[in-house]
Amino acid sequence: MRLTRNGLLILAVLGWLAGASVQAAEPELALQGHDAVAYFTLGKPTPGTPQFQTNYLGKRWQFKNQAHRDLFVAQPEKYAPQYGGYCAYAAANNALASGDPQRWRIVDDKLYLNNNWVAQKLWLRDVPGHITVADRNWPSLNPAAPVAEP
Repeated sequence: MRLTRNGLLILAVLGWLAGASVQAAEPELALQGHDAVAYFTLGKPTPGTPQFQTNYLGKRWQFKNQAHRDLFVAQPEKYAPQYGGYCAYAAANNALASGDPQRWRIVDDKLYLNNNWVAQKLWLRDVPGHITVADRNWPSLNPAAPVAEP
């Protein structure tokens, strides 16, 4: 059997791929690295550090200190933002938009994010109404929800 230059190249690439280790992708960073607990304890967005982190719902969460990490691990549903960290105003309008950790509000002990200052201003016009509608919309918007079989 005689191999051409292209055939040798293909064999070399296949050999390299067979020996290459596959590394799992690191989970997405939640809240752009901000400490979810700090919104409740410090009342402001606070950067977390990789030194204090945990995984929850397929994302990597970082915290300012070990105490905040421990609080989150004990009750992640209490501290994680609503709607998976997506914009609360967008969810109320049956859409998805990323949440900005700088555009936030705690309502009834729940953290809500908005995409930008305009979305937040519009959301603040009727917070209870927007939350009611977003709660109703969220199950069909949630990208992490299992897809129903036909």
